[in-house]
Amino acid sequence: LPQSVVAWEYLVEDYDRIRNDIEAVLPEFADYNQRIRHPGGFHLINAAAERRWMTPSGKANFITSKGLLEDPSSAFNSKLVMATVRSHDQYNTTIYGMDDRYRGVFGQRDVVFMSAKQAKICRVKNGERVNLIALTPDGKRSSRRMDRLKVVIYPMADRSLVTYFPESNHMLTLDNHDPLSGIPGYKSIPVELEPSN
Repeated sequence: LPQSVVAWEYLVEDYDRIRNDIEAVLPEFADYNQRIRHPGGFHLINAAAERRWMTPSGKANFITSKGLLEDPSSAFNSKLVMATVRSHDQYNTTIYGMDDRYRGVFGQRDVVFMSAKQAKICRVKNGERVNLIALTPDGKRSSRRMDRLKVVIYPMADRSLVTYFPESNHMLTLDNHDPLSGIPGYKSIPVELEPSN
């Protein structure tokens, strides 16, 4: 980055310098270099987790955007919407283990999460195997699919399914992304579900 005003080479030589700059901007990182060296790390305060809303009203604020429901190609207009998530033992696409203690899944990743009500609608039970088929923008079945996923009943919204990425990345087409940001639509993939043989 030859035109950058940031002295990247200087910063890369010593990560303490990066942490000093973070500390200068974010008050919650005061004494960052000392705190980071404490065995076990340190706790970062998360106001929302403590139910403190840092807004003028002191309450949580929700902002809705137009476009998702009105867009005919949106997964919200399909019967089932699949989202992809990380497991506990994962950082981005790097998988460190097969356990997801947050969701009670251990030793496996070939699962699909759904609500109890949705499982009943789909006529499947916890532990059964199912196939997911990604739909085209016009609602037809595509060749993109995931077979023999184990159903895991989980408290979540009806019509929603959740699978792990990167295993499910192929369910999304390359053109399924936000036109302005380029961010892929990994939380909004229209799918059909069928029992596995």
